[in-house]
Amino acid sequence: MRLYPAVAVSSFRRYATYRVATVAGVFTNTVFGFIVAYTFIALWNERPHLGGYDQSQALTFVWVTQALVGASCLIGGGFQEELQERIRSGDIAVDLYRPADLQLWWLASDLGRAAFQLLGRGAVPLAVGVLCFELALPGSPLTWLVFLLSVCLGIVVGFGLRYLVALCAFWLLDGSGVNMLSGLLCIFFSGMLLPLNVFPGVFGETVRVLPWAAMLQVPADVLLGRYGGAGGTAGALGFQAVWAVVLLVVGRCVQALATRKVVVQGG
Repeated sequence: MRLYPAVAVSSFRRYATYRVATVAGVFTNTVFGFIVAYTFIALWNERPHLGGYDQSQALTFVWVTQALVGASCLIGGGFQEELQERIRSGDIAVDLYRPADLQLWWLASDLGRAAFQLLGRGAVPLAVGVLCFELALPGSPLTWLVFLLSVCLGIVVGFGLRYLVALCAFWLLDGSGVNMLSGLLCIFFSGMLLPLNVFPGVFGETVRVLPWAAMLQVPADVLLGRYGGAGGTAGALGFQAVWAVVLLVVGRCVQALATRKVVVQGG
């Protein structure tokens, strides 16, 4: 079991070498944070308490989004394109012969990537938001710890979704189309464009129980303390954990089906 922590550490170090890309990402997230923040200010001036948020909570949501956009791959990125290329080129055969579980290997690698992105690309935009706007951040260290746990669960849910997308390459070979569709679904249904609480009626209730909500909406609401105590917060974490388990199990089943297909084809 020491293999997978080593893979995660190696992935962390790999992404840490891209210093210029990291600085560019921090700058981009910060600029977009200001653009979206002032858009939200104008919107909340017209519609106070939209979605149950006051203006400071809405601004907090904006900067939490910018802090998580890289770690949670809310606008794409991550491992799936690399895995798809290995499937297309046939290098996946080498991965399948390794004395390691394919899914756990990529999960460990993605967790190492996410850890670096959270520290290297997420902390600075959030700090800038704190300095420039009045945010509704909690003062309790316990709330921050629960928030980090929720972020970790959201990252695992995101991995589960992207792993299924990557495995499509066993049948499609070219995964660009499904990658684009996956990215669009994540941007809209995670709450990146607007908090999911602003959507009314059945549609709003539906999008809040989809797995994408576990990637951003739930962690942000945990930080804002919107679940009404320990019971509500435990339920939110349970929601994330259930989706993480479901997606990992489905991914393992699809992986088994895909590798049987490779054997039949002689790959």
